[in-house]
Amino acid sequence: MSAHGKGKANLSREAMYTVIRNPIITEKATLLNERSTVVFRVAMDATKPQIKQAVEGLFGVTVTGVNTLVTKGKTKRFRGRPGERSDVKKAYVKLAAGQSIDLTTGLA
Repeated sequence: MSAHGKGKANLSREAMYTVIRNPIITEKATLLNERSTVVFRVAMDATKPQIKQAVEGLFGVTVTGVNTLVTKGKTKRFRGRPGERSDVKKAYVKLAAGQSIDLTTGLA
């Protein structure tokens, strides 16, 4: 892929599954789902064009925009010992009007 995003490299189905880890189902994500925005946990090295291509390929929908954010891992105590949670990258995927992804069913 070039630096300016021209020339799409097609992702294999296996690569799509490595880019999209799992959907995030929280109160906030459920409210956003009503506004045709779906939230996914994605790979740390995934780019916005890769995320868009993976969602369109796996779910058969049209993506109009992708916003990403990285949540830094907190320091927590595990069984009394200090430990660190992993960093997590989330993708807020905006779908075209009238489209939705039903997260309660599995992938075909």
